[in-house]
Amino acid sequence: MTAMFQTEPAFAPHAPDRRTPDRRAMANALRVLAIDAVEAAKSGHPGMPMGMADIAEVLWNDHLKHNPADPRWPDRDRFVLSNGHGSMLLYALLHLTGYDLPLAELQRFRQWESQTPGHPEVGVTPGVETTTGPLGQGIANAVGMALAERLLAEEFNRPGHRIVDHRTFVFLGDGCLMEGISHEACSLAGTLGLGKLVAFYDDNGISIDGHVQTWFADDTPKRFEAYGWRVLRDVDGHDADAIDAAIREALRPCGRPTLICCKTVIGWGAPALAGTHEVHGAPLGADEAAKARTVLGCEGPAFHVPDELRRHWDASATGARAQQDWDSRFAAYAADYPALAAEFSRRMAGALPESFAHWADRWLAEPRPAGGVASRKASQLAIEALAAQLPELFGGSADLTGSNLTAWQASRSVSRERGGNYLHYGVREFGMTAVMNGVALHGGYIPFGGTFLVFSDYARNGLRLAALMDLRSIFVLTHDSIGLGEDGPTHQPVEHAASLRLIPNMDVWRPCDQLETAVAWRAAVERRHGPTCLLLSRQALPEQAAGPERAGLAARGGYILAEAHWAPAVVLIATGSEVALAVAARELLAAQGIAARVVSMPSTTVFDRQNLAYRRAVLPDGVPRVAIEAGASDLWWKYVGLDGAVVGLDRFGASAPANVLFQHFGFTAERIAETVARCVRQPS
Repeated sequence: MTAMFQTEPAFAPHAPDRRTPDRRAMANALRVLAIDAVEAAKSGHPGMPMGMADIAEVLWNDHLKHNPADPRWPDRDRFVLSNGHGSMLLYALLHLTGYDLPLAELQRFRQWESQTPGHPEVGVTPGVETTTGPLGQGIANAVGMALAERLLAEEFNRPGHRIVDHRTFVFLGDGCLMEGISHEACSLAGTLGLGKLVAFYDDNGISIDGHVQTWFADDTPKRFEAYGWRVLRDVDGHDADAIDAAIREALRPCGRPTLICCKTVIGWGAPALAGTHEVHGAPLGADEAAKARTVLGCEGPAFHVPDELRRHWDASATGARAQQDWDSRFAAYAADYPALAAEFSRRMAGALPESFAHWADRWLAEPRPAGGVASRKASQLAIEALAAQLPELFGGSADLTGSNLTAWQASRSVSRERGGNYLHYGVREFGMTAVMNGVALHGGYIPFGGTFLVFSDYARNGLRLAALMDLRSIFVLTHDSIGLGEDGPTHQPVEHAASLRLIPNMDVWRPCDQLETAVAWRAAVERRHGPTCLLLSRQALPEQAAGPERAGLAARGGYILAEAHWAPAVVLIATGSEVALAVAARELLAAQGIAARVVSMPSTTVFDRQNLAYRRAVLPDGVPRVAIEAGASDLWWKYVGLDGAVVGLDRFGASAPANVLFQHFGFTAERIAETVARCVRQPS
């Protein structure tokens, strides 16, 4: 833990040598850009960029392999700013090293439609590898990136050809380490021995509320040593030589990830505020900013960096040479292993095999047994089929492999000693989700991971960031309702399906049988921009009648599964296990003279994207609607309207066999028929 500052840190004004700028002058360029951008925005976090500038300067100028002209070069080192509130450090680095991030964008920090949002966002700023800000997730993403690098290297490298050979560097702070996800991910990284992962701990002893010693007194080095990391202690984060020596040690192979513990002063260079929490999340103020510029030897107009410093920062030439060297080596690899080279290029581009669509059409057209299986089993059957076509599928489960049914015959478990295509994440739902996101961000794999639907609560912010980042992550969430039975209300999801459907850009599927499950899986792997949640049953579900067009209709998210015997008087909308109840209720209603159409809606999110004409054809105006789902009812009112009804569950479940629970809570064909009769016959 950093010693608390009892007095104001002393800083000597520094005049850079204009002929050969020294390291401090280079680092100070980062500091002043951060100071000026935060001042211009009148909001932001200058303290971390000022405190970590010396570390960043050494890493980016002497050790980071990257090419500003091609931020997507496959063999670049990955740099993750887990303490994402210090985003101006990253923006200053990207700008000065030559990425397509002009000074005007730094001057528009935190403004509408700028390339410099308050926290780094992948896809917005060239060179940003992941979206960070929710603390702890960046380090977990970095674990996923390092894992992907290692697995791809084992799969594609050949003697004399190392086409996958890069590192993952991550900056993190006290806040990241306080978050529980840092334990989940870093423990896993140590267990797996991810030796190309290097983390820099900004040990400044400060968070927003002040000195952390009264609420964060962990012995962090011992904690990481216990995880199996190599730990480099007490590195002076303001001494370039000490930082360089630590990085060189971290790059020495040892079969373990490395944590470099850097003692730093938050807001280094601000004469009155350095070392205090006041500099953490607010502008320095005009007077303190001016004094800091004097201390740093950077007096001049705002956002001014001397040309000589800019020339020394520019990494365009060295980056181009590094990538040209790799291009030459890859060409030699392609000459010796043309099929492997083509496969590597395809997978890093995120493209599916050219034959996939044709194969998937034939796969979905195959007959399926009429007896029915649990949709979690249908999911496993789909994985079995897909994995044979898509070697990029990378599976896993948070200690529930046998329950989620996420393994398949050819799956190979990853360990410290060997690679594979399946990872046992342990009881780490949040960590699993964020590591999966890191794998997806790295490229080369389509990750999927399983847990119980009810435990998506543990992982929710990781699910949200997957959606925010447009990632092709697939979340297999089984035991999707009170149908799991005896485990009781702690394990029975009630509000979870509705909650997940509220996440923008998240596709949520709750299939009713094997065919819909296969359709959902196909949609998930074909969806290049956005994650998917598959909500799957524990209990067996009957296979619904399948016509030649059903798979294509199901892919639209909602469709007419069973038409009314004559002009429909009511439309029954159901998902998952409740579709069979709606089909049974349709027959009861027919006996009562009420014609009912059954609409299966495995994905409300996909259905909502269909054109209006299609949606009206499925849910015609003027016909009463009743929705049936064993979960929270609120979402369904937008489909049924005030004249309709919802058979839902707006309370917690109970511990009992599934059939008892469905009967007790009214999920029966008889209750649905009664609800419909009241709805259809009520006065207009």
